[in-house]
Amino acid sequence: QVQLVESGGGAVHPGASLLLNCTAVGRTFGSHAMAWFRQAPGKEREFVAAVKWVIGDTQYAESVKGRFTISRDYDKRTLYLQMNSLKPEDTAVYYCASTSYYRAHLTPASTYNYWGQGTQVTVSS
Repeated sequence: QVQLVESGGGAVHPGASLLLNCTAVGRTFGSHAMAWFRQAPGKEREFVAAVKWVIGDTQYAESVKGRFTISRDYDKRTLYLQMNSLKPEDTAVYYCASTSYYRAHLTPASTYNYWGQGTQVTVSS
């Protein structure tokens, strides 16, 4: 069994930065890809960014391109999301996710079989 443990959320002003972490804990961890999703109140969970675990290819939602950067530390089994130039519309609970299996499409939530508990990010003045 694999657990994804997230940290790094918080409350910040517009224009600020935050770094989210997600560490995979468990005896066996083999991932094809990991991703960040977010869910704002009253809205559906939406894709933010993904990275293929071994080769490092990345993919981003249009709304965060140029502001957010996804990365991973293979040896530490940790996924990161560096969020810069935060906007109020970035306010949401952020979830990390992992898929153990090859999947052609990394944006659907159904691609992933492990999820973290979520960490709150609030951007307001």
